[in-house]
Amino acid sequence: MFVTFSSRPTSDLTLQFDLIEGQEPVYVQEHKEMPADNADGDQTFQVIDHTGDFPAASAFAVINNIPVTPEGREAFEERFLNRARMIEEEPGFRAIRVLRPLQGDTYRILTFWETEADFANWQQSKAYEKAHQKRHTPQGMDQQKPSIFAGASFVTKYHVQQSEEV
Repeated sequence: MFVTFSSRPTSDLTLQFDLIEGQEPVYVQEHKEMPADNADGDQTFQVIDHTGDFPAASAFAVINNIPVTPEGREAFEERFLNRARMIEEEPGFRAIRVLRPLQGDTYRILTFWETEADFANWQQSKAYEKAHQKRHTPQGMDQQKPSIFAGASFVTKYHVQQSEEV
């Protein structure tokens, strides 16, 4: 599976991501096979892990953008493939996609929630605590030497709706 992020809608299956800070919308589409062509500015990622379905109606989306060094890719992917999978049991959780970049170094962890409050509640949950329990400890990926991270990670949050444009 693949996911493409674009500055314009490409089909009736496209989701429109409206950035909370009010920037231009981003259009997101999931594909079963590698898309044949990308327009300038489109970014396609390979799905390496997933649970749940893209929302059919409105939702809240969070993307954790994580730059990873070429040497760190294997360890990073292994960590996500062997995650505790507790997020799937959280109230309001809809879906997750762990996305490997086809170009560049930034992985994206895309999660969909019923509401922004559901996401905030997860951040305060025991499941979140367990998922991040090794952070800032000698066993944490953030403490490995040399670092597997190519830069600082950042989070973007969106309100999601079906695109009305085709």
